[in-house]
Amino acid sequence: MNRGGKGSRSVNVLFLASEVTPFAKTGGLADVAGSLPGALKRLGAEVSIGLPFYRAVKDGAFERQTVFKGLEVPVAGQTLMGKVQAAETEEGVPVYFFEREDLFDRPNLYRMAEGDYYDNLERFAFFSRAALLFAKRTGMPFDVIHCHDWQTGLVPAYLSSLFRADPFFASTATLFTIHNIGYQGLFPGDKLSVCGLPPETYQPEGLEYWGAISLLKAGIVYSDAITTVSPKYSLEIQAPEFGMGMEGILRKRSAVLHGILNGADYSVWNPMTDPHIASAYDSEHLSEKSVNKAALLKETGLEPSLLERPVLGMISRLSHQKGCDLLIPILDELARMELGLVILGEGEGHYESALREAAEKYAGSVFVNIGFDEALAHRIMAGADLFLVPSLYEPCGLTQMYAMKYGTVPVVRATGGLDDTIEEFDPVSKSGNGFKFVLYDPRVFLGAVERAVDLFTDGETWEALMRNGMAADFSWDVSAGRYLELYQSLALRKRG
Repeated sequence: MNRGGKGSRSVNVLFLASEVTPFAKTGGLADVAGSLPGALKRLGAEVSIGLPFYRAVKDGAFERQTVFKGLEVPVAGQTLMGKVQAAETEEGVPVYFFEREDLFDRPNLYRMAEGDYYDNLERFAFFSRAALLFAKRTGMPFDVIHCHDWQTGLVPAYLSSLFRADPFFASTATLFTIHNIGYQGLFPGDKLSVCGLPPETYQPEGLEYWGAISLLKAGIVYSDAITTVSPKYSLEIQAPEFGMGMEGILRKRSAVLHGILNGADYSVWNPMTDPHIASAYDSEHLSEKSVNKAALLKETGLEPSLLERPVLGMISRLSHQKGCDLLIPILDELARMELGLVILGEGEGHYESALREAAEKYAGSVFVNIGFDEALAHRIMAGADLFLVPSLYEPCGLTQMYAMKYGTVPVVRATGGLDDTIEEFDPVSKSGNGFKFVLYDPRVFLGAVERAVDLFTDGETWEALMRNGMAADFSWDVSAGRYLELYQSLALRKRG
């Protein structure tokens, strides 16, 4: 039944994303694209998902079948033939994979160690146009096509130009979600012909961006509405500090720009049902969290005495954006505070090297795993006392939501979705769910950690803080309801 109530019309939505869990993932975009469709379906929407047929999908243990052969897709002045395979998510949402072996059968999704794939424009132009052609060839009309990040930015541009007069898409609205404005899909201006777009789209009011093509800008300019992944981030990107050159066009489109907080998938991140952790627990059985802490200390080789001291966890891409420039300068101070620190992540080489050195210098107190280990991530959530997210900017952030569910108290910088989800704890009223700091400075970050550590010794107050976080509901159902309302509004407007 449609959430919109009596007399409302169900909407048919096509989700287009370059990565979707569990099929292919590099980051949070995949989590959103994998979780939101199921939540929308539970609210009564008809949802389908489209993504490229990567090698990761090919090698995955997913049941699928070919549903379309001979899809003719114009790219770079030639016609490329493609196929479409289909599967279903666990929630029963149809998934369509757009296959072209020379474009997508590669070790990684977007890049190699040396840099981005040289033909990413061709790859995602193919994906974007193939999705529209497949919908038309198979007669699947969609009220809304929900596009995610620069890899799908050409879809609104195609519908506004090449398919503008096509009656099949006359009632199809587009929604474009910016997950991280730092990734802009920039390509040389002389490659417009690769996209197959008319020359008039290459201008400042179109997808031209300082002499280049920006697929992110294409999505912003040509979509019917835009969302970001938290309310505060929707405001931040309209200002120079975080707009990264797109603030002007976003201010111009502010009337159709919405901030909708991402949700957490509690079917995956829940300490009562988590298969990866040593002992299940909830807010009424917090003693079991210490069992998980002891197991984490043993697994990471940290001193058993840290069972009585705070253990800090961090699961992150190791980059400037994620606040590594705040963490690394205070590692010596954290060690002197007799804390434990467990870090899981990978990223820029100089950060990896600095953290490896710290792990060697402070063996028994600091553990660093360079890479990603899904099961270990869950055990860090369950075993740590504090969770660090000192980001320079954070469009939404999901790890702080997961941490709270596990009774692991977040220490975050007040930016984007971190500021929207974390309320500074007040020991007097016992309200709040974590610790925040504003100024992007190592000493200020250290001060927030010290506030948390000081409170850790007050067991009763600390348990109240843990329970506050565990009681918070950041499930997708709330955010999915907002998306559904926006879809319905767009569909109604499009139908006139």
